Formats: sequence, C-alpha cells, structure tokens
Amino acid sequence: MAFAAQAARLAASALVAGVVAAVVAMPVPAAGGVCFDRIFSFGDSLTDTGNFLLSVPDDFPDPARSLPYGQTFFGRPSGRYSDGRNLLDFFAEAFGMPFVPPYLGGGDFLNGANFAVGGATALNNSFFRELGVEPTWTPHSLDEQMQWFKRLLPSIASTESEHSVIMSKSLFLVGEVGGNDYNHLMVRGKSLAELRELVPQVVGAISLAITELINLGAKKFVVPGNFPIGCVPLYLAILPSEEKDYYNEETGCIKWLNEFTEYHNRLLQEELEKLRNLHPDVSVIYADYYGATLNIYRAPLQFGFTVPLNSCCGSDAPHNCSLSVLCGNPGSFVCPDPSKYVSWDGLHFTEATYKVIIQGVLGSYAVPPLSEICRDGEYKVSQLHQCTDSNPTNTVTYDAMSSFI
Repeated sequence: MAFAAQAARLAASALVAGVVAAVVAMPVPAAGGVCFDRIFSFGDSLTDTGNFLLSVPDDFPDPARSLPYGQTFFGRPSGRYSDGRNLLDFFAEAFGMPFVPPYLGGGDFLNGANFAVGGATALNNSFFRELGVEPTWTPHSLDEQMQWFKRLLPSIASTESEHSVIMSKSLFLVGEVGGNDYNHLMVRGKSLAELRELVPQVVGAISLAITELINLGAKKFVVPGNFPIGCVPLYLAILPSEEKDYYNEETGCIKWLNEFTEYHNRLLQEELEKLRNLHPDVSVIYADYYGATLNIYRAPLQFGFTVPLNSCCGSDAPHNCSLSVLCGNPGSFVCPDPSKYVSWDGLHFTEATYKVIIQGVLGSYAVPPLSEICRDGEYKVSQLHQCTDSNPTNTVTYDAMSSFI
C-alpha cells in the first residue's frame, strides 16, 4: 500500500472535514439522496445497526445491549458497536440519506436496508468447520446476508421495471467484511501462514457477492478494504513483543499484522479491477479504510486524538484492553472523553474516528473517486432520525466474543 503525497492527502482530508462541518444543518431530503435512492449494506460489526442483537435472545449478554454503548450520540444503546454512530451512519449522512435500518428489524425499507451482522464472516461457517474450527460466532455470513437481500427484493420491487430501477439507483456497500475471518482464527492461535492461505478465498467470497448483485442489476458499489489491525488495542494487548522492529516506529503499530492487512487489500483491489474490466458499465469504488485510518495513527493530534493506541472503554490492562474484561462488563470503565480516543472498546472505533475515516473516503481515500457514482451531485450531511429497537427474531447460542469480533 503506497502512501505518497501524504501532505496533499492531509490537506484534502482537512478540506473535506471543513465542507462536512459547514453543511451539518442541511435539510433532510424528502426521498432518496443526492446520488441514489437506497443503500443496501453488507458486513460485520463495523456497520451493524442492530442485526446481531435482533438475532439473539433478549437475555443474551452482549455488551452493546447496554450503556456505555451509544452514549455519545443516541444516549442509549442502539445495536451499534461504538459510543455513537458508525461507518454506515456517516456514509448515509454524507449523501443526504437517513440512517439505514437493520433488516431483521423489519419495515418498508424505502431508503434501503442494512444486512451487516456483528461477528459476521465472508466465508460460511461450514468452511471453518472443515478447517477444524467450530464457529461460536453468528451464522449470518456474507452469503446468508445475500440470501436475505434476495428475499427482500421481491417485496420492494413487485414488477420487472421496479426491480430494474431499484437495482440501478441503489448503492451497494459490500463490506468491510472479511476481517472477522482472520480475527476469529487469530484469537484461536492460527499462524500467519494459515491466515495468508485464507485470503484468496475471502476475497473470492466478496467477489462472488458483488457478481451476484451485478447479475441482479446493481450498478453502483463501494467495497472497503480492511483496517490496519496492527494498530488495534486488542492485538497490541494480546500480541506483545520485545523483538526488534516488531512495532512501526512512527505509529507504534504491529508491523506484521498491518502487512497482512495490506496483502488482503492488495488482492481485493486486484479482484475489483477484474470486475471493472468484466463490467465496464458498473461503478466499483474501492474505499481505502486502511489508508484513511493509518493517516490518523501517523498524526493523531492533527485529527484531535490524544490517545491513539488505548481503548476508551475497557480495563486497566495494557492498552486498556483485555479479553477477560470487555467494555460494558463488570470491572470495565469508560474514558471521560471518547472523542480523544481512536478506539472505543479495543476492537471497534469511536464515533469520532468513524467520522474522520468517512471524511477521508469522501476525499482522497477512494479509488476511483466517489464522484464516479455521484456525478453532478454534492455531499450533504444531515442530523437524521435515530434507529428504533425491535424484538429479537431468532435464538442462537454464541460465546461471549461472538459479536465483539
């Protein structure tokens, strides 16, 4: 992953931040956004707006069920793994769209639906069983999320013409997904070599989902890469080392973990280029979440962050992060100002970080630029309605880490 012209990128990010701040009070559009009418999102806890909690029993002990999750923006837990809004929320706001409701919550889905589920993988659970790893996380992988979409589509597009219009005038956000395929195996002690063998299959699953959507008529995609997991407090805490050159001198992040993420992102970008060549009438944007986030770790103070490598909500363990004391559980604490922290709970980001990441993607951290799917449009940010809670729809048994990663 190249990071040339860093100063220019910083300037572009600052410019976008100023534009976003200047239009916060823009009115909510009556229907649709400036570039598309609906957003359909697939992924994991980084974009989940309630599906995981809607998929488990009321008494399932998930930390996101209670405060402090949601404290910053919603003032209550909202099913998001953050102190407030997440990536999908800021993306929707930036394009003048309402927050995207969770699919399992039901509704008319006039502005789209979110299928992302905390803990979800790109590969099916049967794949991990074949590896000798019994899944204890959600079964709602990318493939099942795709099945949800296919079941939903006839209910919102009753005729062939409606189907065509909805697919061509909707944005499909496919990811971030795939990070959990690696996370679930890393915390179970799998080697780097085993993880690298998994990457082509993870990328293949993402490509297959995009191809299926294209065959259904989709024309506009944003496909994010993975984040620099070597900077994540959870891994800094559980994978410490005194080995020379283990950490990057500039950021303090674990080198080999970030290099692994770069490998995943490189293969993903190569696959997206193949899809562009196969489908020249389709816009496929790569959202460089890695670059936008690493930019923060390289100069945190420029973005207002004073504590880049510790979690805001956690324990008194190194990096304020421990698998035995998760955010929201007994023994955990919350920092006085989450906006000064990059990480919220050791694995997920604070609302403040999510906002900076999306501002980066709106600026220079997208290939090709987002204008490719938003010709003659303008970015609008509105403070929109809050999502509502509903009752769970399924009962499944998971372990305590099932949605956290």
